[in-house]
Parts: sequence; C-alpha cells; structure tokens
Amino acid sequence: MPRRMWLVLSLAMVLIASGPARVGAAGAAGAAGAAGNWTWPVVGPVIRSFEPPETSYGPGHRGIDVAAPIGTPVVAPAPGNVTFAGAVGGELFVTVGHGGGLVSTYSWLSAILVRKGDVVHEGVTLALSGPGHTGVAPPHLHFGVKRDGSYIDPLSVLSPFSVVGLIRLAPILAPRET
Repeated sequence: MPRRMWLVLSLAMVLIASGPARVGAAGAAGAAGAAGNWTWPVVGPVIRSFEPPETSYGPGHRGIDVAAPIGTPVVAPAPGNVTFAGAVGGELFVTVGHGGGLVSTYSWLSAILVRKGDVVHEGVTLALSGPGHTGVAPPHLHFGVKRDGSYIDPLSVLSPFSVVGLIRLAPILAPRET
C-alpha cells in the first residue's frame, strides 16, 4: 500500500476510534431530548469543556465554549420555544425550552434574532455569536443545557462529530516508470 494512502487511512481510523470529537458540526437531529441527536448551534472546536459545579452555587463551567467568529449564526439545535431573549448585566442571552425538561442557553451574543414566545425549529437562526466570556480568546459561543433544572454536559445531547467532511482521499497513483 502506498505510504500516502496508509497515512490517510491511519488518520481516519484514529478519528473514528476516538469517538465524538470536540468539534462542532451540523448533524442529523431527531426528537428533542434523545441523547446525542441535537445539531451543533455553531461549527467550531470546543475550547472549554463542561465542568459541573459541586453545589448549585459553586464554581464550575456550566456549558461548553465553541470557538466561532463574532457574527456567526447561532442555530437552534432542536425544536422548542424561546423562553428568554434579552440582556442580563449588559450581555445578550437566549434560552430555549425543548420539552422533556430540557432547556438550552446561548451566551455572550452580538445580536438576538428571536423574541420570547417564538416557536423555533431545528436549524432556525436564534442569534449571532459574540466575543464570548470576557477576556477569553478566541471569540466563542457559550452553550449550556439543563435537564430538569440541573446543568448537564451539552456534549451528551449533541450529535457526534462526523469525520466524513474531514477526510479527503488522495487518488492512488500508479508507480512512475523510470
């Protein structure tokens, strides 16, 4: 097997074996709430993961930060109803209830494109991403999910990342005759 093809196949096997990557990608979504079937709200690498607090008011990171340029469309990962859309402490936030005790939050936005009470479908643009947490680079979307009032790891409801769009197979070249 030519060395180039072996390298491409090796990379593909590593990506597949590593399971869901911490990179956003739009994926097929089914019913809201089923584990692992929500569309990613933005496409980008996860730059900070979920860190559950030990107590309700304790320190932690109640979501994931997904790198995205300021102004990137933020889409609904599943159908739902907008329960909040506005400013808190001068920063823009959107919250969507998805039924079954699931609620998603989108923080540090640059613009909001929905209103409280709007019914949204999967893939509808809710807002535009903003700078992210103060003093943290690169710009990013903070995406949180609650189940029955408690924060959960958003990766548990997001579709696994597909490597299909990443793998580009090079053509097999016949050996050159010299």
